[in-house]
Amino acid sequence: MTATTSTTTYASRGMRHRRPRRSIVPILALLVIWASAAGVLALWWSDTTSVVGPAGWLTGAGRITGLLAGYGCAVLLALMARMPLLDHTIGTDRLARWHAFGGRCTISLALTHTLLINWGYSLTSHTNVVSQTSTLVLRYPDLLKGTAGFLLFLTTGILSARAARRRMSYETWHYLHFATYLAVFLTFGHQLSNGADFVGNRSAQAAWYTLFLGVAALVAWYRFAVPVRRGLRHRLRVAAVHPEAPGVVSVHLTGDHLDELGGEPGQFLRWRFLARGLWWTANPYSLSAPAQSGHLRITVKTAGGHSAALARLAPGTRVWAEGPYGAFTARRRTAPKVLLLAGGVGITPLRALFETLPGQVTLVYRARRPADLALRSELDAIAARRRAGVHYVVDEPAAYSSPLTARGLTDLVPDLAAHDVYLCGPPGMTQAAITALRDAGVPARRIHHESFAF
Repeated sequence: MTATTSTTTYASRGMRHRRPRRSIVPILALLVIWASAAGVLALWWSDTTSVVGPAGWLTGAGRITGLLAGYGCAVLLALMARMPLLDHTIGTDRLARWHAFGGRCTISLALTHTLLINWGYSLTSHTNVVSQTSTLVLRYPDLLKGTAGFLLFLTTGILSARAARRRMSYETWHYLHFATYLAVFLTFGHQLSNGADFVGNRSAQAAWYTLFLGVAALVAWYRFAVPVRRGLRHRLRVAAVHPEAPGVVSVHLTGDHLDELGGEPGQFLRWRFLARGLWWTANPYSLSAPAQSGHLRITVKTAGGHSAALARLAPGTRVWAEGPYGAFTARRRTAPKVLLLAGGVGITPLRALFETLPGQVTLVYRARRPADLALRSELDAIAARRRAGVHYVVDEPAAYSSPLTARGLTDLVPDLAAHDVYLCGPPGMTQAAITALRDAGVPARRIHHESFAF
């Protein structure tokens, strides 16, 4: 059996390419975020008649950073509310990057606010910073709760740093972030009780309540109410678990009204298996085949504790699914020719796209050994049916290896620069592939990938 095969690529019959429309939602979302931030600054400006002396400058800067930190908390929660409009157009991984960047900014603003306010007030009252801090925390209304919320928020931010994330499981990291809800709740009150921009300003108070209650409603609806409603509506159950390759299994699921989920090839859902040791967490897995009215399938590498337990699921196990999520779909395509570049279990969303993407499609599937090529028989059948090109590239044996470089990719796909590229694989492979594709002349806007790394 050869580890590398290829067939001539043709445009599939009956599949016409239509140039997709670029979504303006990402641009509008950024405009709303920054315009609202300007509105928050306007609140300080309208309430400030003059700034005099070092104490005034420090206190004024503290007020500004405090307002922006509070606003940043609302933005962070909104970005992770899992609203379909944002998730399906901007993409889950892009929203996560915005959230991570916003988190760093918000924590920095909150820390700066704390330092500047204490310093400015100490100059005004002619006391030392430590004494002034104690007075603020212990005697001002809601500031003790606000301090607890700030420390909780700061702790969450530190533990979310990349170095710390590598030492914890996905489940621990996921539930740690629920602490931010408590942190926001604890810090909310002190702004209205003590903030000079809110005390006596009913319009500002109403706007702040509207902002946070609106975000709270979005989070409650999309992260809690919708999953519960869908769990009761679709009644998903495990139908069977089949091995696909060493350490890789497919979980087949059945349920009611699954066509209403609206899952597109390339998207993923967060799956909660109601079995011992699994019910308390929901992990993201892509659909590895197009959704059908009564059947869904995911294909999982049994690497971590959660994924390894899926291989032992019993038929009939109840399942709750949240989603679908992600923008790794046919909507991203901008060119008639498409390259699907998979690494390892990254084949799962690309297998669904391979079957459904219209136009001229080529698949390059990289794995360590021929035995690790999951779903190969299905991929061969799809390639034969739509007369599409397939290249299997393995590291062992070396005779069938091909370097993940611009030269290696263009040897497989000569007109690579004219392609859109859908890319999915381990983080190291993904970064190497992006570098190789850019070196081969593929524009960055035509390289589509979505990471599930936390």
